[in-house]
Amino acid sequence: MSSVRRVLRPSLILALLVSLGVLLVPQQRALARSAPAAADPLPALTRAAHPLRTAEPTGDLRDLRPLGRMIGAADVVGLGEATHGSHEFFANKHRVFRYLVEEKGFTTFALEANWSTGVRIDDYVVHGKGDIRQIMREEFQNAYRMWNTREYLDLFEWMRTYNAHHAKKVRFMGDDAAYAGPELFDRVTAYVGEHRPALLPRFTELYRAQRPAAGQSVNDYMDAYPKRPMSERKAMAANAREALGLLETLRPKGARDKQGGFPWVLQHARAIAQVAAMYPYTTSDEDMAAEMRYRDETMAANVAWWQKQTGEKILLSAHNAHVAYETNDPKYYPKVQGAFLRDLLGKRYVNVRLTFGTGSLNAMHDGQPTRVVTVGPAAPGSNEYTLDKVPYRNYVLDMRTAPAAARAWLDVARSTRDIGTDYPTPDYQTALGRGYDVLIHLHRVRAADLLTP
Repeated sequence: MSSVRRVLRPSLILALLVSLGVLLVPQQRALARSAPAAADPLPALTRAAHPLRTAEPTGDLRDLRPLGRMIGAADVVGLGEATHGSHEFFANKHRVFRYLVEEKGFTTFALEANWSTGVRIDDYVVHGKGDIRQIMREEFQNAYRMWNTREYLDLFEWMRTYNAHHAKKVRFMGDDAAYAGPELFDRVTAYVGEHRPALLPRFTELYRAQRPAAGQSVNDYMDAYPKRPMSERKAMAANAREALGLLETLRPKGARDKQGGFPWVLQHARAIAQVAAMYPYTTSDEDMAAEMRYRDETMAANVAWWQKQTGEKILLSAHNAHVAYETNDPKYYPKVQGAFLRDLLGKRYVNVRLTFGTGSLNAMHDGQPTRVVTVGPAAPGSNEYTLDKVPYRNYVLDMRTAPAAARAWLDVARSTRDIGTDYPTPDYQTALGRGYDVLIHLHRVRAADLLTP
């Protein structure tokens, strides 16, 4: 579920390429003969770029101050990644979060992980509850196994250490909806049992089929759920909606509870309903597109809810394709999380795209175990090919305020890497300047350090 970019069948790709070649190549050649040569964007990109000292989270953070100015007064910053399995992307997010906490007043790290996973990790970073290695091992399974890394362990341990020495706490949230852990059901039913015990049997029955069985792993749950008959999946979704509606009727009166427990209990019930709503889809192209649209809208809604409820600033970690304003895969991702967040937050949402020149990553192939793959230098004509020619190893630039020649180049769609959990995947046609505010380019990346599952 975690940004697995869907791949078209090879025969369909071949047919598309042949038809495009036959229909478009003569016209493109004619245009190439008549159109004036575009200005070389490299000098303008170089003037706009601010070098970054490192992608590692330790040491001096002053080189991130230009990024801080680009972010401005945003309440939510979407920080992307071009792969779900490279060390520098994860380490850079840790580094940027440290800077935003220390210099810009941010308090929450949000990840493309399940809401119930976020509840468990938040309990650890805020209260020291549980063994973080065990939590990661238990929660980061199935498509989320890519997060079970040394890099995220370092981030969570840093957050815990920070909280041990500061009154204002940093927090963690998961915004995704592929699995609802037992702690969500327990918190909802505990509230109902305390405030309306007569309704507890009804809630227990409504949640009976959806609540994970004792000892059932996240992986087994996520594998088993879509194999249930469609009638059962639809019934579970209806039951979860009914439970959410019943809980709404228990809303306390008066303003005092706004800072109390009920809003969070209601959000837990909402998360349960979100998961149940993710599964009653077929494998048709239309249903896949509807499911992915619902997922991105749900993730955006959860982030916006957290920001409104806490009043705090959030660094949102997700794939480049999720934090964007424009989709680069309209067939399966008709509208993405960043576009929904822009609708909800306006200019209080700013996004940052990450790209890379060459390196390695962890990836799966057709659901098979994770392996390390290497990606060579970008091909001529791609976005990364030009970006990697800027004479800084790593850098950040504001695409909104770059010189005109750079903006003109950034606003044209061309081949760009967007690698999710699976590899190989096709490159996508992406106009960087239309889909994102800020760009961070890293010259070389290596595979993240996976922990023992």
